[in-house]
Amino acid sequence: MGAVTSHLTSHKTIVITGASDGIGAAAARALAADGHEVVVVGRDPGKTAAVADELGVERHVADYARLDDVRALAAALAEAHPRIDVLANNAGGIRGARQLTADGHEMTFQVNHLAPFLLTNLLLDTLLASSAAVITTSSMASRNARVDLGDLDMAVGYAPFRAYGASKLANILFTRELHHRFHGRGLSSAAFHPGVVATSFGVTDGPAVTRFYGSWLARAVFASPAQGGSRLVRLAEGTPGVDWASGQYWVGGRIGRTSPQADDADAAHRLWEASAEMVGLA
Repeated sequence: MGAVTSHLTSHKTIVITGASDGIGAAAARALAADGHEVVVVGRDPGKTAAVADELGVERHVADYARLDDVRALAAALAEAHPRIDVLANNAGGIRGARQLTADGHEMTFQVNHLAPFLLTNLLLDTLLASSAAVITTSSMASRNARVDLGDLDMAVGYAPFRAYGASKLANILFTRELHHRFHGRGLSSAAFHPGVVATSFGVTDGPAVTRFYGSWLARAVFASPAQGGSRLVRLAEGTPGVDWASGQYWVGGRIGRTSPQADDADAAHRLWEASAEMVGLA
């Protein structure tokens, strides 16, 4: 099973984080147009409301820089949806300077990894009962990255793209371990690279170079949000085990190459255990 196909399956309930803009909003539009029940989650109340109102769908606001927001989001989703077929962990970002969240963790690592890790775990009963798929937006930035299991908050040697790459590799390790722990109980998982997409990614808080992603030139040479979102749509609409293999990292519809550490089962296990402790689940 080397490629993602695009068989449209039956109506699904699909939760998409980071859906107020960029590839998340584009995927929400496509999935809603295909008749799925889409739930949009975003950080910015106005932008999240605009997407939800445009599509006539449910919305939730959560700032991943605050783990209490994630806990409240999980409680609201679990109460509103006894069934969730797809959880798309798409929210993410990059910071120019090292910054700690109110929870005491490095911002990029918390927003890109710890928050979706916590949300997935808090929704686990619902996801298992639904035989759900958990799809996480990673990046080709993972390819040259390494997760320092002794310094997850990057107190030493912080650099914006080093932190970002490590967080995106953490997404893949999380996907692997989620498959290892729960695929036997019906849960499936995938991570994917959406392509180099012209969005507002990093424009406000990221290093100066990321401001280019929101420029007119980026729109001319990079993939559009709709093109990036289509990769999420293919996975969300596909059937795990038929259209795509669980536990893998996907690039352009095929299993992709990434850091050698992504295949380290012990690293995936240790990251899971450390993450659980960091978010108060251990």
